[in-house]
Amino acid sequence: MEHIPNGLTDDPVESRDFVTALARGLDVLKTCSDAPDGLTLSDVARKVNLPRAAVRRALLTLVATGYLAQNGRLFQSTPRVLDLSGRVSDLPLPRLAQPILNQLSHTLGESASLAILDGQDILYIARSEARRILAVDLTVGGHLPAWCTSMGRVLLAGLSEPERLQHLPLVLEARTSRTITDFDTLHQHLKQIRSDGYCVQDQELEAGLRSVAAPVLGHKSKVVAALNVSTQATRTPLRELKRYILPAVIDAAAALGQALRKQQRIY
Repeated sequence: MEHIPNGLTDDPVESRDFVTALARGLDVLKTCSDAPDGLTLSDVARKVNLPRAAVRRALLTLVATGYLAQNGRLFQSTPRVLDLSGRVSDLPLPRLAQPILNQLSHTLGESASLAILDGQDILYIARSEARRILAVDLTVGGHLPAWCTSMGRVLLAGLSEPERLQHLPLVLEARTSRTITDFDTLHQHLKQIRSDGYCVQDQELEAGLRSVAAPVLGHKSKVVAALNVSTQATRTPLRELKRYILPAVIDAAAALGQALRKQQRIY
């Protein structure tokens, strides 16, 4: 007979080491992740074959921890499931964004990205790469510091000051000679970004790198993501960046926000 360590039995329900609520929660999360358009409580209960009361507790717990979001009666997985699986292409926001990013990248000949806040970082949830310009290899699921990136600053600018402080490090360490390292200066810059509706970043994250970002607005004009295009300073003068690339980025972000609101997404 096979030896089962730590007191486990063949029937997990009878094992003192088996956490029933955790198992149920994982089943609920997987079921919701497999349905990007969302499921009702009744849908989930039927699919996982569990009582509605147990499923409701699992759903609300997953909403509270950020792995699901609720829109009316529907529950949908959020980009935070990347922390568990790295899969993002079937989530509503990246799925809508990808063709917009592809077109933007093709038109400008530069890489285009979409990101959300993840703690003190930005989390890349969609990307169309025309050419590699960063020393760090960025892919979907990758992170960069929010406070010194164009997308991060757009996302931080969309928060209230108390909320913003939760996403800032204790010390602003210079990445280049141009990096803002003073908190008062950064906060003033974020206020300007909020007023302008975009961010222009000139070689603060990495020497020779310029980028522009604009907010993606969801329900009630909430900033739910940021969209950007990055380019090399040697290839694109700042004047041309503002004249040609910035309007295209703003238009792409607006188009994505409109698509989200039209389809009544949860972001």
